[in-house]
Amino acid sequence: MAVQSEQSLQTWLEAFLAQHGGVAGSVHCLRGELLELCAHVRLPPPVVEKTRQIPKGKGMAGLAWERDRVVSTCNLKTDTTGDVRPGAKAVDAGAALAIPVRDAAGSLRAVVGIAFAGERSMSAEEQAEFERAAQGLPIARGG
Repeated sequence: MAVQSEQSLQTWLEAFLAQHGGVAGSVHCLRGELLELCAHVRLPPPVVEKTRQIPKGKGMAGLAWERDRVVSTCNLKTDTTGDVRPGAKAVDAGAALAIPVRDAAGSLRAVVGIAFAGERSMSAEEQAEFERAAQGLPIARGG
């Protein structure tokens, strides 16, 4: 299975951010042993460069892949958990989520990132709602 064209992912991401109040976001598609940046909105050029390819376990997207669950921060700029890489702090945003997206068989296909203007913490229920919404990412059913 493969994800749809990068243009359809870009269109989907723009709509996802608008619907959920995101100010920036990304879609990283699983390609082999790496997550590759397939779509992004309002990421500074240095962040785009540093996140073109992400190994399992690195940064929020890599951790969402490794942990197979949503990874969140209340504030990208002040996070001290170690989950947020220094480059991500350049994104002009506060709270952020990295959301694993699975195919019908339950295998990881992508990680969706969404960042919000202000600092906020999200309940497990809110994170689950975002996870359900992210499953709408267009994933090809064919090869």
